Amino acid sequence: MKPLIVVTGGTKGIGRAIADRFIAEGFEAVVCARSIEGIQSDGLLPVVADLSTRDGVIHLLDYVQSLKRPVDVLVNNTGIFLPGQIHNEAEGTFEQVMNTNVASAYHLTRGLVGDMIARRKGHIFMMCSTASITAYTNGGSYCISKFALLGMSRVLREELKPHGVKVTALLPGATLTGSWEGTDLPEERFMKADDVAASAWAAYSLSKSAVMEEILIRPQLGDI
Repeated sequence: MKPLIVVTGGTKGIGRAIADRFIAEGFEAVVCARSIEGIQSDGLLPVVADLSTRDGVIHLLDYVQSLKRPVDVLVNNTGIFLPGQIHNEAEGTFEQVMNTNVASAYHLTRGLVGDMIARRKGHIFMMCSTASITAYTNGGSYCISKFALLGMSRVLREELKPHGVKVTALLPGATLTGSWEGTDLPEERFMKADDVAASAWAAYSLSKSAVMEEILIRPQLGDI
């Protein structure tokens, strides 16, 4: 039986690049998104789920558990970016962003980590951001959520140390995905999604006695 990775927001962008890299290395990948239209590929197990809601998280957990297979890797990648500032962003932005970016990772991790602890094996990746360590004026609730996600990663790392479960926070800078569609900036100002995927695979590939706790990746030419 092939090892299993679960990647939220795994149908495009960085999430899809991670899923594809692990599939190339012999995994099968459960990927979820609010729409999976046209998502068919060997090794992909697509699931429709809106992880901004508890019902969506429960639906994904039910599907994963129905497979009756251990989860070797969890990538909490789903996220939303709504530009704005704390004092003027639309009412409800904070709740929407925190539910999508933070609460989904919290509840999904809680639902899957028990089996990892029991097996003393597993790796959890949290898709943080350079916005987890650098505030910027149009970040608003997004920055808050990414700071929170990095904090959750550090708490999990401490909790899971004695149980043999690894936790890695990925902090990528500007990556050329659909979220930058329409930009006038040249491609060389961005990282590629495959660069983030390669970093995740490198972290996973370490021996059992080593862990990459946090991986900060920026474009060679610096932040945008």
